[in-house]
Amino acid sequence: MSTTPDVVITREPTGNVTAEGGDELAFTLLKRAGFVIETTPRSFWYRLPWDMGEQRENQMASHAARMLSAVGYRVELDPGLDVSRIATPTDPLGTRVYGQQILSLTDQLNGAETYAGAADLVEHVVDPDDGVLVRLGEFFEAAAVQANVADIDDGWDLSHLFEDAASTLASLGDDLRRAGDQMRALGPPRKRSWKEGVASYYATAPSPRTGATPASEEPSVTPPNTPRPGRSR
Repeated sequence: MSTTPDVVITREPTGNVTAEGGDELAFTLLKRAGFVIETTPRSFWYRLPWDMGEQRENQMASHAARMLSAVGYRVELDPGLDVSRIATPTDPLGTRVYGQQILSLTDQLNGAETYAGAADLVEHVVDPDDGVLVRLGEFFEAAAVQANVADIDDGWDLSHLFEDAASTLASLGDDLRRAGDQMRALGPPRKRSWKEGVASYYATAPSPRTGATPASEEPSVTPPNTPRPGRSR
């Protein structure tokens, strides 16, 4: 089965941003994203309008790639056009996309304003079923299988390293299974929403009093008569 992407979006050495491949639906989506058709007697392709500036071209190319990917096309987007990539000094083109996703998660954790928000982010890593740790353990298990396929000493040695890494991650996952709940417990309880407050009020409010005189309107007790000084019966 061919692994050639359905659509390739790239910046040419001339600076033009072009798109090739796909079918009629892909062409429609490309036009919707701002691309225009370019034709020769023997071929055609799509390009972005000239003189838009690189920043705007990158935004439009990334938008087109997201649209195409959303409906199932395999898209090869030039890394220099992808505005969603996170660049670092050691990865200026943002090619280590999976590591960059963890970096983004770390940035969100650093910016968390509550322990509840931080706990939600921690659980992306420590969730026992779908967290980063369990998935990374599965990755190393698969890597061990691949290394074993070589059927040579170096492959077996590498396989053992991968198996040890998977085992370490599994143990770490067990230790951190409740880390999200523990992080959440460090902060104050979650504040009730206004809807919960209203529901609680009506559930606990006293019933209206009927036929009773309000306390403020109850007649006061008449004090006993006290003889005035200098008077007698």
